[in-house]
Amino acid sequence: MSEPTRVSHPKQRLPSDDVAGFGSLAELALDMRSSWNHATDRVWRRLDPVLWALTQNPWVVLQTVSRETLQLVLADPAFRENIDALVQARRDAAEAPAWFQQVHPQSPLSCVAYFSMEFMLGEALPIYSGGLGNVAGDQLKAADDLGVPVVGVGLLYQQGYFRQVIDQDGAQQALYPYNDPGQLPITPLRKPNGEWLRLEIPLPGYSVWLRAWQVQVGRVKLYLLDSNDVANYPAHRGITSELYGGGPELRLKQELVLGIGGWRLLAALGIQPEVCHLNEGHAAFAVLERARGFMQETGRSFEVALAVTRAGNLFTTHTAVAAGFDRFAPALIEQYLGGYAEQQLGLTRHALLALGRENPNDASEPFNMAYLAIRGSGAVNGVSRLHGKVSRRLFEPLFPHWPTEEVPVGHVTNGVHMPTWDSAPADDLWTEACGKDRWLGTVETLEQDIRRVSDARLWQFRTDASLRLVAYARERLARQLAASGASPEKIDDARQVCDCNTLTLGFARRFTSYKRPNLLLHDPERLLRLLTNPQRPVQLILAGKAHPADRAGQALIRQWAHFIRRPEVRSHAIFLSDYDMHLTEQLVQGVDVWLNTPRRPWEACGTSGMKVLVNGGINLSELDGWWAEAYTPEVGWALGDGQEHDNDPAWDAIEAEALYDLLEREVIPEFYTRDEQGIPTAWVARMRESMAHLTPRFSTNRAVCEYTAQHYLPAAAAYRERAADKGARGAELVDWRHALDRKWAALRFGEVKATTDGARHLFEAQLYLDEIDPEAVRVELYADGVDGAPSVRLEMQRVRQLVGAAQGYAYRAEVPATRPASDFTARVVPYRHGVTIPLEDARIFWQR
Repeated sequence: MSEPTRVSHPKQRLPSDDVAGFGSLAELALDMRSSWNHATDRVWRRLDPVLWALTQNPWVVLQTVSRETLQLVLADPAFRENIDALVQARRDAAEAPAWFQQVHPQSPLSCVAYFSMEFMLGEALPIYSGGLGNVAGDQLKAADDLGVPVVGVGLLYQQGYFRQVIDQDGAQQALYPYNDPGQLPITPLRKPNGEWLRLEIPLPGYSVWLRAWQVQVGRVKLYLLDSNDVANYPAHRGITSELYGGGPELRLKQELVLGIGGWRLLAALGIQPEVCHLNEGHAAFAVLERARGFMQETGRSFEVALAVTRAGNLFTTHTAVAAGFDRFAPALIEQYLGGYAEQQLGLTRHALLALGRENPNDASEPFNMAYLAIRGSGAVNGVSRLHGKVSRRLFEPLFPHWPTEEVPVGHVTNGVHMPTWDSAPADDLWTEACGKDRWLGTVETLEQDIRRVSDARLWQFRTDASLRLVAYARERLARQLAASGASPEKIDDARQVCDCNTLTLGFARRFTSYKRPNLLLHDPERLLRLLTNPQRPVQLILAGKAHPADRAGQALIRQWAHFIRRPEVRSHAIFLSDYDMHLTEQLVQGVDVWLNTPRRPWEACGTSGMKVLVNGGINLSELDGWWAEAYTPEVGWALGDGQEHDNDPAWDAIEAEALYDLLEREVIPEFYTRDEQGIPTAWVARMRESMAHLTPRFSTNRAVCEYTAQHYLPAAAAYRERAADKGARGAELVDWRHALDRKWAALRFGEVKATTDGARHLFEAQLYLDEIDPEAVRVELYADGVDGAPSVRLEMQRVRQLVGAAQGYAYRAEVPATRPASDFTARVVPYRHGVTIPLEDARIFWQR
């Protein structure tokens, strides 16, 4: 790029710009770090307490407040001194060496580009829907805390995800308020001459102009693209109108903008990431554009460029069912990418479509974005241990003849950004026990530190949390009813619901069939008895949205609405509409028990229950996603038998009864059984164990440290090695693969003998390689795992050349004779230093 790009202010000159100190306020307001580091909250509260309480958006407050108010508060020496101190602290934090710089000072990693369709950073920037954005936003925040060099790449939606209203009949209504960029904490990227940085993306018959924006997340930057440029045809201005809206063609155009446009934006900014992290398959077209950029730089073919660049690509899948992957009709892919493939990549349309197909020769097979991501990445991971196992089954067709457990999908279990989700009192509690900097590095000592907090302190902390939640729920419900036109009597009644001394269950998430949000409604009368028990009452707070196209999910909301409106239920259960990040914060900070009832194994991870950990809430969840690896009897309660039962109504009924039993026999009695000081000692012991054992383990600190050690650093080193000398190693890799293509079919085994000598089996296998280089393959002895143990996979050693056979060799291995020799067989797999098998070459040859 001939001239560097700078960031400039998003609006024309504001009337308050020339007020002394305004620039410092703007610097603070435009940093999303304020969404979790609440040091600046009192600043915005002083400027406009009502608007701050409603929006939690510092930039809106700063733009809305009058010039006179600004001048008045900035004339206060104490206020101005506080502003100066906050600005200095922000700058010092951005420049100070963090965990990454201290632990990896000579790292080959200078930049990770993190692509995601959505980012949940705060209510001030509503460009998220749910779990995927939650993970993306929390990982950017943790990267800031830890100093990991990450930049985010996403889309700026004019309307974002829909806002929800529940009407008088309990039906969900979807609203799409406009996201005014001038009121969002974002800044346009401009060239030094003041021109807005815009990218031109050619599409069939026309071009789309994309505007570029920047979001500051502490020391991390998030870049956003949007198509709402006046130079675009009206229909094309709407490409980035809605998150997860429209049909397949709009979704494809969004994913082209994200993947191809996003990578071109990085190039325009002069950013050259070693690692590209694809958070789901939506951004998989970045694989193609990254390869195209390498082709342009080096003159290499697409095949070589992909071999080089994929080493630096990481694909994280969040999908637990095959139907969840984005698939596009072949004609649509050809329409929008056919010319790009032929003219920019040197690929035929057939070769392009093959990258997204299980069977390249099936002309009817749709183009699968997850398949493209896998074929363009050097590593693939799921988001929990169970999800890794599920994903290996899902992607097994891409690796024919390989055992399922060797399908190359690992896992990094998600975590949540604890400073985002903890309440102010929780922050105080953890600070007393563990120190203020507890989330700025590794978290090994936190468990023992938090265990030292007394029962009395923990229970007072939880009692205060219940008070705050009840006050919030009453006020929000009253506003919700007023907005829907309810009578003054009903609005007054809303301000009396809930009791801070009653056991509070929370359930909030997307309403869709597999999450079984109505499992608790299986027997409404039993639930009613449970809620209204005069000695041990229970109250229920629910929230959640159903996708506007998900009629079944909307029907589930309506069922709850009708149940809650029964007069005998009304004071014991409430549904809070328009489930968003702010509501989530309030719920996870105040509920006693967090319920989660998905149909196993459809919950890839599920992070909502992780958010209650730091706040002392306890989980009661299906053994799915993260809870399948987190649960022990000391930290919460588990639902289900840990097996899969498909979509079985009979099993749903069994689990509903088990849920009622758990609540009636264990959860409720434990909460209400108190000692002489009024403390439920067994409950507090479980709460302490959950906080101590699970909070550090399911934090984004742990997750981002794992991504750094297991993926980012190895990927950066691998990419640098392959990219050196204009991709010479990549070209050698392609030559090696072509040689195997020509010669693999000639492989054959000769005699395979097994002898037993006491406690050992000795195997010798004869292998005829024809013209294949012996160093280009690895011969292994293999046996399936039994009784839950992993399979046996042992390299056989080449011991001699066979007499009379130029390329015939004998290979040997020995194993303990704890299993019959007939359990074992020999096999041949490709081998080359630094090449991931079977991800980069899936051929395999079995002896039997």
